[in-house]
Amino acid sequence: MVQINSDCNITAQICQQARLSRDARFDGQFFTGVLTTGIYCRSICPAPAAYEKNVRYFDSAIKAANAGLRPCLRCRPDSAPSSFAWLGTQTTLMRAIKLIEQGFLSGDNAGTVESLAQKLGISSRYLHKLFNQGMGTSPKRFALYQQLMFAKQLLHQTQLSMTEVAMAAGFNSIRRFNEFFKQQLLLTPSDLRQKSRGSTDDTHPYNDNQVRTYIKPITLALSYRPPLSWSKMLAFYAFRQVDNMEVIDDELGRYGRTFSFDGVDGFFYVSPNIDKPQLDVSIYLLDANDIKSLHHIVLQLRRMFDLDADMVVIRQALLPIITLGAQIDSGLRIPATGSVFEAACRAVLGQQVSVLQATKLLNLLVKHYGTTLLIDGKTWRLFPTPETIAAASLDELNMPGARKLALNALGKFVHQHADSTPDDWLEVKGIGPWTVAYAKMRGLSDPDMFLSSDLVIKKRLYALHEQAGQSIETPKSYLSIAADMTKQASPWGSYLTFQLWDHDPVAAKNG
Repeated sequence: MVQINSDCNITAQICQQARLSRDARFDGQFFTGVLTTGIYCRSICPAPAAYEKNVRYFDSAIKAANAGLRPCLRCRPDSAPSSFAWLGTQTTLMRAIKLIEQGFLSGDNAGTVESLAQKLGISSRYLHKLFNQGMGTSPKRFALYQQLMFAKQLLHQTQLSMTEVAMAAGFNSIRRFNEFFKQQLLLTPSDLRQKSRGSTDDTHPYNDNQVRTYIKPITLALSYRPPLSWSKMLAFYAFRQVDNMEVIDDELGRYGRTFSFDGVDGFFYVSPNIDKPQLDVSIYLLDANDIKSLHHIVLQLRRMFDLDADMVVIRQALLPIITLGAQIDSGLRIPATGSVFEAACRAVLGQQVSVLQATKLLNLLVKHYGTTLLIDGKTWRLFPTPETIAAASLDELNMPGARKLALNALGKFVHQHADSTPDDWLEVKGIGPWTVAYAKMRGLSDPDMFLSSDLVIKKRLYALHEQAGQSIETPKSYLSIAADMTKQASPWGSYLTFQLWDHDPVAAKNG
């Protein structure tokens, strides 16, 4: 009989096999509590494996902590990829967790559990019930533990001062930070940093002699579960690159760009670590006081590069095209934009033109309307704000007037309705379902956007069916097939979209 631990949604047999083989595909999906030492570890922990009779499995770090276990100082569970896949993608608990991770209950402008419940459209009592049943703890304690784990990651990986670490992790009081840290980990932040000094720094920060800056970078390692096709993600960004907003080093496989996340401006460089499944990132904040937003920035970077995806599970969504003979890349992820507004603008500029022409228009848009940042003699640009686009003449862009008016109207709507969602933008003239779906896919990293109406998707599905001897005879037949694929691929339709964009069956057939 298959044994399932009540603390873990993965069977004990699978957990055992994964931890004994140190399988990185399960990193962050479960944690191994070692009862004899009182610690919990990632599946990839390099320490000698404990006897099975002495371990207990947990599907979240907070559950392990609630059992009285402390995070391992060797494998550092605080650096594991996030994974709450067993909760589903649209559940109320998942939405609550995302809001908490984004800092809803921490920092200077922290909300209350009651206001969080109100935002979710439920009572605070029901919210407590959801957390107790799903995570074994309260919403506030879950938030505090998330803050603690991020602080621990910063202590291991950076040289930020204790005050900066506390601020970055969302603690308003250094005293409260020290107390909670010692209470949970049985050592002080200073003790932990002292213990970490003997370990090897696994990150390889970006170093470009032509981009010198006096802004001290914050260098972190962002783990992921393999596989990840970084070369294809980099190529996707390169083909759509915006000069002075993005920079790509093809030889070294590095990507960099400016960002403006909720009013916090800066830029980053990111590159794959050659030894471990992680991306090494160097973050440059233009205002040192924005250290308080570091956790939010890190979460945005994880979203941009889709680092929390479980590609083994997602592969099942690709069966509709695998059965047709498509060649798939199991490491292909969603390369996101810096914001959902940026994604929408890219979609509007790409209407009825090639990607190459759309990228030329995008470069002109950013060049003439993006905010300029002058850093050590080098000019960088931020993507234009909705307010700027709303008032822009757009005379520099050689495209139909109706499309210019659509950009203006979109900028005005987003500026006047800051809390609006892409679905709300359908009210704007010139913004249709395809634009909204694209914005949700690349701007919000929505995993379930199968763009079956996309011209390239259509051509490739027609070609795949023809090669499989199942030719699509009529447009009506295509709509029926696309609807079935959408249903089969859910909730991972976005990955099906990118696989079809990546794979040209005609070119593959012709060698």
